[in-house]
Amino acid sequence: MSRAVLVTALVVVLAACAAPGRAPAAPAPVGVPTAGPAAPAPARSGYAVPPGATIVIDPGHDGGNGRAAAAIARPVPDGRGGTKPCNTTGAATADGYPEHAFTWAVSQRLADLLRGRGYRVVLTRPDDTGVGPCVDERGTAGQRAGAAAVLSVHADGAPAAGHGFHVLYSAPPLNPAQRGPARALADAAVASLRGAGFTPATYIGRGGLDARDDIAGLNLATVPTVLVECANLGNRDDAALARSPEGQQRFAAALAATIG
Repeated sequence: MSRAVLVTALVVVLAACAAPGRAPAAPAPVGVPTAGPAAPAPARSGYAVPPGATIVIDPGHDGGNGRAAAAIARPVPDGRGGTKPCNTTGAATADGYPEHAFTWAVSQRLADLLRGRGYRVVLTRPDDTGVGPCVDERGTAGQRAGAAAVLSVHADGAPAAGHGFHVLYSAPPLNPAQRGPARALADAAVASLRGAGFTPATYIGRGGLDARDDIAGLNLATVPTVLVECANLGNRDDAALARSPEGQQRFAAALAATIG
């Protein structure tokens, strides 16, 4: 290319860059998208409780119950004019993995998830080595803590052919919290567990729900309370899931999603 042609081409390019409306765009501010709509915030579904509220988690049974037969056999009020034993040792898998260890593991994970979302969490027992508390004390834990909701974590001990979860709530209701809110909390728990891929129980309840009048911890509650039987420890597949860290985390995440 001749020198004259090169100079002419350079003049044309410079003129184009200086033309009105052709100035280079200013860089976008940091953190502001340059194109397209903003991504929507992830939607939450569940029983509506604002962050900052208190959630009580009740890990079923306790690790010391097996050495305190007399203490846990003591009768306590059942909330409907009768009595129940203070507590029990709980269920276990065929090879001896106990319900109390499962409920404690899931409850610790659940507490971490809820605290991470800004909730205040109160547990009904501080560790997995004590005795009790009795079911009447567990039943009133929600009102003592000023809780917005109570999640009682359990696992069942049913015949091996049955599998899946079920969510218990007090019925017929004994107070306003049981009349509507507790059922709404139960529905939210079922939806969350199903959404996480868990199967409603094939051997009890209906569609994952189980209305009960014989559970002291539910009858005595005056805040929305449900008891979740996460799995049947008598079933081989449920038992394997319940004792695995991955399964425990899945249960905890599903229960955390119950609180919207």
